[in-house]
Amino acid sequence: MVEVVLPAFGFRDDTMVVAPFGNGLINTTWKVIIRGEEYILQKINDQVFSRPEDIAHNINAIATFLRKNQPDYNLVAPLPALNGNHLVFVESLGYFRVFRFIRGSHAKDVITTSEQAFEAAAQFGRFTCKLSAFDITTLKITIPAFHDLTFRYRQFINALETGNKARIYKAATILAKIRAHAGIEAEYRWIISERNVKLRVTHHDTKISNVLFNSEDKALCVIDLDTVMPGYFFSDVGDMMRTYLSPVDEEEVDFSKITIREEIYQAIVKGYYNEMKDVLTATEKKLFYFSGKFIIYMQALRFITDYINNDIYYGARHTEHNLDRAGNQLTLLERLIEKEEVFVALHP
Repeated sequence: MVEVVLPAFGFRDDTMVVAPFGNGLINTTWKVIIRGEEYILQKINDQVFSRPEDIAHNINAIATFLRKNQPDYNLVAPLPALNGNHLVFVESLGYFRVFRFIRGSHAKDVITTSEQAFEAAAQFGRFTCKLSAFDITTLKITIPAFHDLTFRYRQFINALETGNKARIYKAATILAKIRAHAGIEAEYRWIISERNVKLRVTHHDTKISNVLFNSEDKALCVIDLDTVMPGYFFSDVGDMMRTYLSPVDEEEVDFSKITIREEIYQAIVKGYYNEMKDVLTATEKKLFYFSGKFIIYMQALRFITDYINNDIYYGARHTEHNLDRAGNQLTLLERLIEKEEVFVALHP
């Protein structure tokens, strides 16, 4: 397949080496080595991103702005193909793009130190800060309502009305906890109605694997800009909290292992705030703790909704997989709430 695609980008050397790269769950990625130069070839999953051209539009618009206004910022953007486009469609194969590989860089799958969390948070904060003057109305919405908690809550309510009744019965304990924390959704509605809570250019997928590090564990830049859209800063901060705070991930079924690492929380807040302190409003600066509650609760909603709907979105390796995931996220939420007094005191 890739042999058919690569000529569109001018890669024709018979000695080039192509191998699968990374462990991304959505797009398919290869590393290409040709005449000593390294590149990343990626196929966009158009089942998740129904309009890949909108992704290309957004990245190109951001890259153009940064080249003009922030020329020192390190943005990993696609290279143009022979036809000048940054996205190539190949009939029956799909949409492809190529990036230059940053030599000496690597990505991480897990956070092990507060220094790594600080570095990552600073990079995501820097990304949004550098784009603070960008006209967000020019961005396309690549995944509608992606981090809209009210939309996710309505999906949940609809699932209770139309979903698998046997699964609803089995999930009674989880459902009771979901309802007990419904105030988070009401708080979200109030927050986004505040005029001092701004829509900004946000990444929307701030897991640690979307940051490149050098050999000295210093973060170089953020990658994977497919979900860059107008959004609220607490989406990015919350996603870091959801995926960085606990030493175990959302697949862990021994919930006793789910803990909150306070030093990681502090590192996220400090790293992000250091970059965004001159951009965030006074109201926004009070929302760091809410960020974690918001995104963790939303993910719990999404998992339990998918379970009730017979695993049509995330899929499942066994019948209780999404039920377990929802329980995992609710436990993480409870652990975070236990530390509310401590963490709110850490707000800038």
